[in-house]
Amino acid sequence: MMKTNVVRLLLLGLTFATATGCVRRYAVNKLGDALARSGDVYASDNDPELIQSAAPFSLKLIESLVAESPRHSGLLLAAARGFTQYAYAFVQEQADEIEDQDLARATALRNRARTLYLRARDYGLRGLEVRHRGFLDAVQKNPEAVAMISKADVALLYWTAASWGAAISISKDKPDLVADQPIVEAMIDRALELQDTFENGAIHAFLIAYEPSRLNGSGDALERSRQHFERAIALSQGKLASPLVSLAESVCVQKQHRTEFEMMLQRALAIDPDVKPEWRLENLVMQRRARWLLSKVDQLILQ
Repeated sequence: MMKTNVVRLLLLGLTFATATGCVRRYAVNKLGDALARSGDVYASDNDPELIQSAAPFSLKLIESLVAESPRHSGLLLAAARGFTQYAYAFVQEQADEIEDQDLARATALRNRARTLYLRARDYGLRGLEVRHRGFLDAVQKNPEAVAMISKADVALLYWTAASWGAAISISKDKPDLVADQPIVEAMIDRALELQDTFENGAIHAFLIAYEPSRLNGSGDALERSRQHFERAIALSQGKLASPLVSLAESVCVQKQHRTEFEMMLQRALAIDPDVKPEWRLENLVMQRRARWLLSKVDQLILQ
């Protein structure tokens, strides 16, 4: 399957490079369709460093195709998803890991991560605008305008909210960006309402960490995080490390629960990445974060 996909992409790329007019547009759209569906090749890889090196070329190829076909919703979704994942796994993570040794470098990396997240957000918004003319203007005036989004667009809605929320989370000194938080909340809540099972609990996994910073939540924020955790674990059958890492980092640290913190991270590390090949790369990335968090336990949770 992987070899077939690569051959198809190469052939379509050759057609794109040599075609003109309508044939060129057809080739662009076909190549765009193929790239929009090619994420499994990366997701199942067992070498995060290889993907870190390869991803920029893929992302720039997607951007070049978006320039040729600016209303291709599949390409816009692929760009939103790809830039979000790259920024988190390979830029923000590195910033967190080196902060104690090199604060200036960590700050520069976080600034870069924010720029990449906002690029992802903008592609997501463009995709939603293609699908729903006037969406951006409407949601800026009233976040409740997200009600116009249907289940068919949950993926665009999720990746736009995830990238926007991630940018806000590392931009507390940017009041103009933080002011967009109500829109992010409306978008992620609409995605949850439409399809809470999306990508095996991805929305719930996002909300585990998000609930403590929610503007207008009801009840206990950490209890809401735990409810999302339970649902994410159920939907992923306990085979994704991300909900475990997220609960440890957001809830256990805030509650200063060292035993549970260590237990959650050890559970994450006990997951065999090969059991679900389509989740292999994500699990390897999150297990790396789990190891880093365990190495920081004495700083994160006071005795």
